[in-house]
Amino acid sequence: MEDYFERILNLAWQLRQHLTQFIENVFGCIDWIPQRHEVQFSAYYGGSLPDTGRYVHGQSSALSISNTTEELSISSTTEEQAAHRISEITIFRNGVSEICQRSYASWSSYILRGYRLGERLALHLRGLCSLFVNEINTKLTRSLHRFWTTLQGSSEDIGWLQRTQMSLYSVDGTSRFQELLHDVRNGMHYLPDTLVYLLIPGLFSNHSPLYFLNTKRFFSRMGLTCHIAKIHSEASVEKNARELKLYIEELYWGSGKQVLLLGHSKGGVDVAAALSLYWSELKGKVAGLALVQSPYGGTPVASDILREGQIADRETRRIMELIVCKLIKGDMRALEDLTYDKRKDFISRHRLPVDELPIISFHTEASTAPTVLATLTRIAQAELLPLLAVAPLPRFLSEYAESLLASLKLPVVMPVSAAMAVTALHLRLRYGESSDGLVTRCDAEVPGSVVVRPERRLDHAWLVFSTRSRRRAEADATQVCEALLAMLVEIGGKRRRCLIEEIVT
Repeated sequence: MEDYFERILNLAWQLRQHLTQFIENVFGCIDWIPQRHEVQFSAYYGGSLPDTGRYVHGQSSALSISNTTEELSISSTTEEQAAHRISEITIFRNGVSEICQRSYASWSSYILRGYRLGERLALHLRGLCSLFVNEINTKLTRSLHRFWTTLQGSSEDIGWLQRTQMSLYSVDGTSRFQELLHDVRNGMHYLPDTLVYLLIPGLFSNHSPLYFLNTKRFFSRMGLTCHIAKIHSEASVEKNARELKLYIEELYWGSGKQVLLLGHSKGGVDVAAALSLYWSELKGKVAGLALVQSPYGGTPVASDILREGQIADRETRRIMELIVCKLIKGDMRALEDLTYDKRKDFISRHRLPVDELPIISFHTEASTAPTVLATLTRIAQAELLPLLAVAPLPRFLSEYAESLLASLKLPVVMPVSAAMAVTALHLRLRYGESSDGLVTRCDAEVPGSVVVRPERRLDHAWLVFSTRSRRRAEADATQVCEALLAMLVEIGGKRRRCLIEEIVT
């Protein structure tokens, strides 16, 4: 009976060994279990474990009962052995329970780790998706902003000067200008020879030899001292303002006469900047200022070309830098200073003395009729026989020689009026503003000045260049300039009389 019980115990031991090996192979983390319980079995069995071990390994060793004394000793210790076997079964049961618990703990830890790994992967994937969505949103917002900036253009900037300086009321002098122009055309001249007349050309005038040339000749024939300012028109406004300040002082100290100024286009902006920056030094030396088609408040053409944040802004700027800096050898600041942002900054920092100096603002509207597209403007001339131009001639032959030399000069013409008509039509369709092709009428008015608004359609280049089809029934550019300067002299005289009356009273 005991032999069978011991065999069952050995079989259980063998099953335990195989189960432990199976669990070890599966989980690979419980190598300590067999050795631990083997030590416990050895402690409880004492000298009987080697016999059991031999049975487990296939060595069939029979239990020999040598004598009756040994059987009695065995029977006397049966209860103790049974107690030991019960404790062994308990130990075995606890070991199996511990193995199962550890296996469950291992599986739980693996599941928890897998869950945490999946959670990290999900969070990382969500972060990547968020970054991707943010990048798309940023690019889409930037593209929409560029599109909106391009579409909006200068719509909010045009006329800003009139809206911000509404306290300075301008006076309409159109009717008086028409009267003076009519008198000038009929041979009545009001310009005194006690003044020096200085004409300030606009942008790119260095590449236009005929800029203000006819006006200067016309004034010289009347015996007036007239000069065309020799400045680098493609330079910045502040640089030209410094040069004009020195030029005005030179004319004043050289002749002892006040200087009457007429600036066209950017030339008006340059000379207005000179008066704003150096009025304390030029006060008393300048008799008046006429701004003719000058973008005193800025121009949408320059702003739309150089505006940052619009579509293809960098490419457009590179093209303009190539044209202005490389081809014309100018300065990009000459064009940047005509933008609305630059003009707002300059005017806010430097005030023009409109209350101390007679100032006229003259602006026109360009014609957009289809016939203008066929108009050619003479911007230069090629002399075929330059030797005759310098040869001394008798005085009685001077008029005949001048006409002869004029017939021997080949005019250089360009469709400037056509280009101005296209630009004026673009500004009218896009912004609903009338312009001379480059400057809108509201941006050419200086608040507090005398404003001349002729109804005649004249483009931006008409005043300084002559067209091939002259209309003798209408006034030319030289007569318009004379009427404007005569109006300045008249306004200055009225101011002096009013000042004298105030002093007397």
